[in-house]
Amino acid sequence: MDEDKLLIVQTDRLSAFDVILPTPVPGKGRLLTALSSFWFEKLEHIVPNHLTHIAPESVVTEDERGQVTERAFVVKRLRPLPIEAIVRGYVVGSGWKDYKKTGMICGIPLPAGLEEAGRIPGGALFTPSTKAAQGAHDENIPFAEAEKLLNEGGEGLAAQVRDIALALYTQAADYAITKGIIIADTKFEFGQDQAGRLYLIDEALTPDSSRFWPADQYAPGKNPPSYDKQFVRDWLETQNWNKKAPAPALPPEVLAKTAEKYREALHRLVD
Repeated sequence: MDEDKLLIVQTDRLSAFDVILPTPVPGKGRLLTALSSFWFEKLEHIVPNHLTHIAPESVVTEDERGQVTERAFVVKRLRPLPIEAIVRGYVVGSGWKDYKKTGMICGIPLPAGLEEAGRIPGGALFTPSTKAAQGAHDENIPFAEAEKLLNEGGEGLAAQVRDIALALYTQAADYAITKGIIIADTKFEFGQDQAGRLYLIDEALTPDSSRFWPADQYAPGKNPPSYDKQFVRDWLETQNWNKKAPAPALPPEVLAKTAEKYREALHRLVD
């Protein structure tokens, strides 16, 4: 919009395996906007966020208002950090594959004998990754590498990001379990203003950036059903696809089920 502000629109598009899928999920953008708004407000005592609370409809032309209503934010223009701040509370996904192969997750040693989807003993892990260019894959990196990448942002920035990410995850997970949802893992994005102050940006704790499980269907030893786009990932894994663009189109039944899961997650957490 100008030197200080951006207009961010949450579309119905979906990505999986770092590829944007050709088929939008009906209503997804509005659901993500509502859920991010909820978390930004709930967690702003931990770290400020990028919201300005300027109505998106007020910064577009009249014929564009329908494109931004309930699916956009006017945000502070900040410098995004060059890492993704991933927090893992359970041994699942790529973490489970890593653990089976090495006994570690992202280079962090864990006790032997953990089960798939088991809770990580001793508390959640901060496992940063790179932010790859579109079409490429993010890569997990050790904390020391994150420190190097964040060096320009100020001494101690990596530790600050780690501590804030863990605090955000812990408070969100403690709340979500009271609503019957386990947050197995999540990804946060951070940015800095010109003074070096840290902000939570992008989205927060949505089915696009997190793994949500129904608590009443959870049992260690198997990957539980989820409220997130894992349903889409599971379908894609059955297709003859090399995980490079273009991705296959999603069938109507997969779209409907995914939209239903997103809606249920929103209502459980917010209502």
